[in-house]
Amino acid sequence: MKLTKTLCAIALTTVPFSGSAHEFWIDPQAYQVPEGGTLLATLRVGETFKGSEQSYLERNFERFDMNCGGALSPVPGRSGDRPALNVAAPDDGLCVIIHQTRDYTLTYREWQKFVNFVEHKDFEGVLALHAERGLPESDFVELYSRYAKSLIAVGDGAGSDTVVGLETEIVAEANPYTDDVSAGLPIRVLYNGEPRADAQVELFARPPEGEVEVTLHRTDADGRVSLPVQPGYAYLADAVVLRPLEPRQEDGPVWESLWASLTFAVPE
Repeated sequence: MKLTKTLCAIALTTVPFSGSAHEFWIDPQAYQVPEGGTLLATLRVGETFKGSEQSYLERNFERFDMNCGGALSPVPGRSGDRPALNVAAPDDGLCVIIHQTRDYTLTYREWQKFVNFVEHKDFEGVLALHAERGLPESDFVELYSRYAKSLIAVGDGAGSDTVVGLETEIVAEANPYTDDVSAGLPIRVLYNGEPRADAQVELFARPPEGEVEVTLHRTDADGRVSLPVQPGYAYLADAVVLRPLEPRQEDGPVWESLWASLTFAVPE
């Protein structure tokens, strides 16, 4: 399912989604907050930029931080809080919210669900490798974890996104609140701190009114790609790593997926 760069630039509003291809993202109630205001954001799991709300539960995450003006601090909260992020906004600047979930497992009862996931996320060679490894076509386990970031502007929103040390992450190489992104927002996709070349990036664009639009894009040799953006839209970018695992026990995970996401908005 290798898509050319030309095809990836076309809006694919009918992209099929498998039951296992659920994104995880940080969903701010407002992407631009006045100084002295409140940062409010929900953790969500779902599809096409719509999903169920997740509570603040320490047992479900490995990391939940905010990097505002270069000052990194944990996001405070109590078990069960909704929204999961509810803190006083710091001084003017760009705030990067960072969340890493714990590990979860998924059992594939039907081969077609795994095929749908692999084809949708464009993991070339995975199905052949699955067969070469002698793995079954049902009742096998995948381990997965999520690595989410979100950009929120406080006051003037000045500042820049940075590498925050997640196993896989998407880094914005321009500030959508202060920079000219009329030609696109440049991002870089990393895995173990290194660029992910030729990686698929799925972009969900939510207009002020109307349906979410979905486009597919590919990174270059340096892990970079420019995402088309429009004023007044909110965006979710998603990139997934799938790697083989040698099971430590008979019914242990045989694949592992790592999901990177980035949410941001472009002011009108």
